[in-house]
Amino acid sequence: MLESILYSGNMQVYTVEDLDRIPHLRDLPRSDRLGIRAVASVLPFRVNSYVLENLIDWDRAPDDPIYRLVVPRPGMLLPADFGRMAALVEAGAPRAAIRTAAAGIRARLNPDPAGQRSMNVPRLGGAALPGMQHKYPETVLFFPAGALTCHTYCTYCFRWPQFVGDRRLRFASRRTEDLVAYLRIHPEVTDVLLTGGEPLVMPTDALRRIIEPLLGIGTVRNIRIGTKAISWWPFRFTTDPDAGELLRLFERVVASGRHLAVMAHVSHPRELEPSAARKAVRAIADTGAVLRSQAPLIRHVNDDPAIWRLMWRRQVRLGIVPYYMFVERDTGAQHYFSVPLARAVAIYREAVSGVTGLGRTARGPVMSATPGKVLVQGVVEVAGRKVFALSFLQARRREWVRRIFHARYDPEAVWLDDLAPAFGRREFFFDRDDPGRESPITQP
Repeated sequence: MLESILYSGNMQVYTVEDLDRIPHLRDLPRSDRLGIRAVASVLPFRVNSYVLENLIDWDRAPDDPIYRLVVPRPGMLLPADFGRMAALVEAGAPRAAIRTAAAGIRARLNPDPAGQRSMNVPRLGGAALPGMQHKYPETVLFFPAGALTCHTYCTYCFRWPQFVGDRRLRFASRRTEDLVAYLRIHPEVTDVLLTGGEPLVMPTDALRRIIEPLLGIGTVRNIRIGTKAISWWPFRFTTDPDAGELLRLFERVVASGRHLAVMAHVSHPRELEPSAARKAVRAIADTGAVLRSQAPLIRHVNDDPAIWRLMWRRQVRLGIVPYYMFVERDTGAQHYFSVPLARAVAIYREAVSGVTGLGRTARGPVMSATPGKVLVQGVVEVAGRKVFALSFLQARRREWVRRIFHARYDPEAVWLDDLAPAFGRREFFFDRDDPGRESPITQP
C-alpha cells in the first residue's frame, strides 16, 4: 500500500524552481532533471507533498502512472523543440531567451482548442465577457480569476495555457456581476459550471461570493464544480481550516432545491485508494451533492481497459457516478498522450462490458471538439465498408444532437479533424455551417 503519511497540515508545493528540493526527484540523474526542466519551461509543472508521498509508487518510477501524470517527460515536446529547450537550459541561457523560445513553441500547441476563446465567449450589451463561455444553450462556464492554478498539474491538461504565466493565454473573470447579469437575460441557461484551473483552490469565502448570487436566479437549476481536489488535495473537504464552511455552502445549494454536481477528475484508480480521498468523497456526499467522474484516455497512464474497469467499479462503490471517458484534446502534448480512436473504442467497449449497469453511465470515447461533444459509437461495416459511427452528445446547434454520421475508418486517427466523411461525401453535415462563425448564443 502506497499510503504513507496522511496529514492535515499545510500543503507543500513544488515547481520547477524547486526541483532540487523535491524528494526522490533531486536524486535523479542530471540528464533526467535537465529533461524535466526543459519541458517545464514550456508546459506547466507543479506538484504537492500529498501526491509525492501518497500516490506515486517510487519503486516503479519513472514508469509509474501517477509519476507520468505529474512529472514532465522529454517526449511531451517534439524532438526538435525539446532539443532546443534542453540546450538553452543546459547552457544557463537568460530567462528572457528561454521565455521567448517557450512562447514560440506554445504558439504551435493550439492554446485555443475548440475555439474556447475565439468562438465561445458571450457578449453583454455588445461587449465580450472574458472568463465566460457559452457554447451549448443550457450551460455557461465561468472561470474565476482565483482559480488560475491547481493543487497539482496534470501533464495532459488541456487547460495548460492557464498555468504558464503568459497573460495573453489566460482566461478568467473577476466580475461575478457580469455572470449574474448575463444569466438574467438568458433564461435558457439552466446549468453553470465553475471551472478553471481549479475552483477549489479558492477560499470558501471567495467561492461563496460566486455561488450565492446564483441561488437568486430561478432559471439556474444545476451548479457544477469541476475539480481535481479529491485526488490532489482531499483535505480541502475534511481538515482544511475552511473545509466545514465549504461543506455548509454545498448544503445550502442543495437546500435551495438545486442539483449540485461535483465533477471529479479522476484519471487512475489509485487516486481513490488513500483513506483521505475516501473520507473526502463521503463528506461531499453527505451534503447532498452528487459526485460524477470524468477523465481523458491517456497513453502511458490509463490506456488499458482493466484500469478503467477497476476505476469505474471503485467509483460506483464510493457513490461516484461514472460520467465521461474523453479523448485527449488536440492541444499541448497531444502527440504524446493521444490514443487512436479505433483503439479508444476497443478500450471503452472492453472496460464497460466488465462493469454492471451502474458503471455503464460512463459515455465514451468522447471528443470535445469545435462543433460539439462527439461520441465515437464504434467501428461498423456498412455496405461492405469499415467506418466509424459517430454522433453528437452536445452540439453548437440543437438539431445536430444525436444525429448519427459516419467517417472513413482510419486506424491512425486521433481527433475529429483527422477523419474524412464516408461513402464519397465531400463534407460532414456540420461542415456546411461556417465553422468560423459564432454560435447564435454567443452573439449580442
